Amino acid sequence: MKNKEYKLSYIVAVMFVLVTLGSCESYLDKAPASSIVEKDAFGNFISFQGFVEEMYNCITDYGQAVGSSCPTYFLADEVLLNEPFPFDLGDYWAQGNTFLYGTMGSTANTNLDNFNKRVWPLCWYGIRKANMSLSKLDLLVDATQEEKDLIKGQALFFRGWFYFELMRYWGGLPYIDTVLSSTDELRLARLNYRNAALKAAQDLKAAASLLPVNWDDTQTGKATLGNNRQRINKVMALSFLGKDLLYAASPMMNEESTGNATFDADLCKQSAQAFAEVIKICDETGVYKLQSYATRTDNFWVFSPNGIKQSGGTEVIMNSTVFLNYRVISAMIGRFAPAAMGLINSYKGMTEVPTQNYVKNYGMANGLPIEDPLSGYNPNDPWTNREPRFYQDIIIDGDELAATTAAGADRYAQLYNGGRHKGGNLGSVTGYYYKKWCPKGANKWELKQNNYQSYLPYMRLADVYLMYAEAVLQGYGTAQSSVPGGITAEQAINVVRNRAQLPNLTSSYTATKDKFMEAVMHERAVELAFEANRFHDLRRWNISGQTKYTQKTAIDFDRGSNGKPININERVIITRVFEKKHNWLPFQVSFTKLYDEFPQNPGW
Repeated sequence: MKNKEYKLSYIVAVMFVLVTLGSCESYLDKAPASSIVEKDAFGNFISFQGFVEEMYNCITDYGQAVGSSCPTYFLADEVLLNEPFPFDLGDYWAQGNTFLYGTMGSTANTNLDNFNKRVWPLCWYGIRKANMSLSKLDLLVDATQEEKDLIKGQALFFRGWFYFELMRYWGGLPYIDTVLSSTDELRLARLNYRNAALKAAQDLKAAASLLPVNWDDTQTGKATLGNNRQRINKVMALSFLGKDLLYAASPMMNEESTGNATFDADLCKQSAQAFAEVIKICDETGVYKLQSYATRTDNFWVFSPNGIKQSGGTEVIMNSTVFLNYRVISAMIGRFAPAAMGLINSYKGMTEVPTQNYVKNYGMANGLPIEDPLSGYNPNDPWTNREPRFYQDIIIDGDELAATTAAGADRYAQLYNGGRHKGGNLGSVTGYYYKKWCPKGANKWELKQNNYQSYLPYMRLADVYLMYAEAVLQGYGTAQSSVPGGITAEQAINVVRNRAQLPNLTSSYTATKDKFMEAVMHERAVELAFEANRFHDLRRWNISGQTKYTQKTAIDFDRGSNGKPININERVIITRVFEKKHNWLPFQVSFTKLYDEFPQNPGW
């Protein structure tokens, strides 16, 4: 992707960053006699694409943003430090570093420093850019129809996508689809979630009709052949169309829009149709396909000399934009690696670790959840015969941390009571470490992190299958239902389970709507663990306040003579504060005081 930087300034108008595009508009506003005029910027594909590509810079890099000095985007029940996050305490006002400001302050930082990108300012900045792009299409005269479609398709996608990003945190918003002047008197009312989501859906659907499945197959894309993976395409647009509609259909969003805390069946059917089209395209073209289980970790990290190979494999449909090939230790691994690895670069010098309550989502090798009486789960031998993803994602006591004797006492995890790696600022407070984001070999002895690349996926094909299963179930009513001509909801979830070396769901989990939905929730928790989905899933299902999701726990145990845990105790470390107001993040007070039509979220 072409890297084109713009020096920018912006102003805050109303609740958002309505960017005045300091450098771009300053040169666009030059007198006619100037050597630089609008047609130079927007008259041909290459220069117009340079303008469009800054929107790619506006994608928040969740993996980078949770590096050395920022709170996490894992805001639900899945992780712990040795002190609670503000969100655990119900303090959603303390959202500045996570959502509003990078270390550069409250700026729409669109440069190549992924570490400083934040959701709020960059989404509004990107929306402004998208609207400007769409308003200048008539100036694009030196271009083929294909090139014009690519410009318009990208702009439409980004407008819809940036709105989706904002809405899932803050709820319904004004949907700005024109270029506003900084001198306009703003009276744009907040829409309810459904109406705003439907406007985003229109943009995403229109984008899908204009964009190719693969830029490499276009005449335009041949100029960057083999380097088009990050470019917005039809599959991305359809995938987020389905997700946008599924979120709008979900109980929390539907309650905000209509007062009914149930799934909207019609929106679920529309969502399922979009996902069905994604699955059909991928089956027919192979543009995206599930990684094998043996290579599933390629979705999350790879060892890549000089950063040439990026994580994502064949399955990740959309990642954050890759600009820096040397983005390694300062990203995911810097936060989640065991302290013993000598790589800690984490928030307040503490290691983030999985909670015991979340680890219990991982079922057994026979495919049944541990709470099922037929699963064979033994609470006195909790880590035996668990499903394969448990061992792929989670570090347990006794696991090898480094494949070298140079690691000494740090070669194997000591997570038992009094163990070297249990408790303290840099040890695990829960009895677990991550493996999903911290591959073996990334340590101060083997130094493989020097060739490590890791990006937290925004969308991957496994998620599409799981959302399709949910949308079909809630739209059509049963696990055996399908979009006309598509696979059934049951078949979709089994595609993901089978890749994880698990058998198909048993009839006890497909016989009723409630039991199948329970299976969908379990599968999302495990397959998408620690990928910044959980906070949104629990909220949109309207279950985030249930005790089983508010209690964050640790597992305390001694190590027996056979190396297995004994004297096991699950201990509640903190009970997350969650009231109905916590369905949505609050707006900064200054935003809500600018005009009456933009009210604060309920309860804040």
